[in-house]
Amino acid sequence: MVQILDEISRGTAVKIVPVHAELTTQEAADQLNASRPTLIQGLGYGAIPFRKVGINWRNPFAKATAYKGKLESDRTAALGELMPYGWEIGL
Repeated sequence: MVQILDEISRGTAVKIVPVHAELTTQEAADQLNASRPTLIQGLGYGAIPFRKVGINWRNPFAKATAYKGKLESDRTAALGELMPYGWEIGL
């Protein structure tokens, strides 16, 4: 709650979503800062769990958020591995 109030005091937009909420593919793509086609490709690979509701896909908010955290940690790890090479070539 304190973090929410802190963000609001800074003028940051805050959206409160129940953890058990399910997102549309567009909402999940927005959450991951990815395009909808990229998200759908990830769904096909099984990287993000989903369920079909009629012809539509629904993604659990908690799983999309966890996947976003994994992407960020993978990105940070890859950057850490590349940094020594940058120093070697003077970047």
